[in-house]
Amino acid sequence: MNTDELHSFLSEKAAHYEQPFFLESDPIQIPHQFSSKEDIEIIGFLTASVAWGNRLSIIKSGQKMSELLEHDPYRFILHHQKKDLTALKPFVHRTFNGIDFCYFITALRHIYVHHGGLEEAFTKNPKAHSMEMNIHHFRSLFFELAHEKRTEKHVADPLRGSAAKRINMFLRWMVREAKKGVDFGLWSRITPAQLSCPLDVHSGNVARSLGLLKRKQNDQKAVMELDAALRKLDPIDPVKYDYALFGLGVFEDFS
Repeated sequence: MNTDELHSFLSEKAAHYEQPFFLESDPIQIPHQFSSKEDIEIIGFLTASVAWGNRLSIIKSGQKMSELLEHDPYRFILHHQKKDLTALKPFVHRTFNGIDFCYFITALRHIYVHHGGLEEAFTKNPKAHSMEMNIHHFRSLFFELAHEKRTEKHVADPLRGSAAKRINMFLRWMVREAKKGVDFGLWSRITPAQLSCPLDVHSGNVARSLGLLKRKQNDQKAVMELDAALRKLDPIDPVKYDYALFGLGVFEDFS
């Protein structure tokens, strides 16, 4: 395909998959169970943090997290006592366990009480070209408290080469406009133009098949390469094409 054909093809696929039916099999359905900004961003962040592996398993784990937070995540985050964390300790999703979950709850309270909340913590430099440095800054704030080293692997740092797929997905949820009923458009301090595609096996393979990506590893260098290609197609909202790449890979087995 030439550039015009590729643009038309991906735009059509993005429009097709960015529809309410997408929620039926995607972890974003968990934050859609809430209505307040804080509840949505907290349960969204927690669900995105365990978003690897089977999608049904991710949804089940996100639902379990919601239940353990008494379906009232913001209130739980702000007002929980140490004894309230006991119920969280048996939680497990792959390598994310109760130790990690308890620290995440403690760290989120720290973020809301001392750093203005998740949006503020992710937007130290709201005019940055990309979110790379902002994600790095957020991670530094998140791990300001005493914690076990093992928990650090569950918050990626693009400055260390990670594609930060789960964080980039969460940021897409929070930033892109809500008019199509999938993403939320809750955050105004950054724009969709600054976002990066949540690069995973599916989107990476499709991007390579379409000539958007040459790098073989799904790492931060690949994210930057894909960003550059997608921003040529749409500099204002390049990450809308995540729906096209992911949908083609998961639902159409495109290769």
